[in-house]
Amino acid sequence: MDIRRLRAFVKIVDIGSITRASSVLHIAQPALSQQIAALETHFGKPLLLRSKRGVVPTEAGKVFYKHCQLILKQLDQAEQEITSSSTDISGFVSVGLAPLSLGPLLAAQLMKTMRAERPGIVLHINENVGGVISELIMTGKMDIALIYDPGGIPGVSFDPVRTEELFFVTTHADKDGGTDISFENAVSDALILPSPIHTVRQVIDTTLARTGHAANVIAQTESISVLTNAVGEGLGSTILPHSAAKALQRRLPEARRFRIRRPNMKVHMAICVSDQLPLSEPAAIVLHYLTELARSASEGNEDVR
Repeated sequence: MDIRRLRAFVKIVDIGSITRASSVLHIAQPALSQQIAALETHFGKPLLLRSKRGVVPTEAGKVFYKHCQLILKQLDQAEQEITSSSTDISGFVSVGLAPLSLGPLLAAQLMKTMRAERPGIVLHINENVGGVISELIMTGKMDIALIYDPGGIPGVSFDPVRTEELFFVTTHADKDGGTDISFENAVSDALILPSPIHTVRQVIDTTLARTGHAANVIAQTESISVLTNAVGEGLGSTILPHSAAKALQRRLPEARRFRIRRPNMKVHMAICVSDQLPLSEPAAIVLHYLTELARSASEGNEDVR
């Protein structure tokens, strides 16, 4: 089977349009349609549903798309490994990091380590919500991720590396000068929290439901920059894992963090990889270093101010 037909099919599905895919691939639309027709003839089934709005894969097309991802990824890995020398490992590795987590704090350390130890490996760091990242890992569009552990998801595996408590962060009054705050008092303040898809928010919402309390959420964001500016302006407080709380404080020294008690809350972080797609040699090296960095990062929950 012509590998160009596989690439064309994947691009059409990704874009959702034969016309736009034709432009991106620099292939005339009739020729591109003929390639898809040849694939459908080969399998004896339609692979795409066509409409005025574009194209979507049929059930058979979805199965074929999944296998195309596997084949093309393995082919790309083979080309990278063949063209790389045996002594100098090189290649491109994409790494996903959950926002408002330990991940962004480790990004610079990972880049520094790779530059010193494996300068031939080029990193692409992508910060996004965990659910989206796990889908990218499943489809082979991303190699490795450090995200909040959502539990079992078919197609990916998780290696737990860290557990963190959630902290209340504010620029308001010093809460009587203590270092702890009750969950009830924390959620009664005006809060700026991640959206409900984020694991941190899900942990908070679950605790709210269990305790019968209600939160005063005035805004939602996964951006540490937006969150820092809003808290700095006194618009509200927030609840974050310990590492993200410390990151906010580095940007906003006047902010204070308080350990949440009665009850406290925890989140779990894990390294996520595909359980179907083999890692390239460069990706396996990055996985090793990222795992070491995540596990060696000090929790430091006793350092509260």
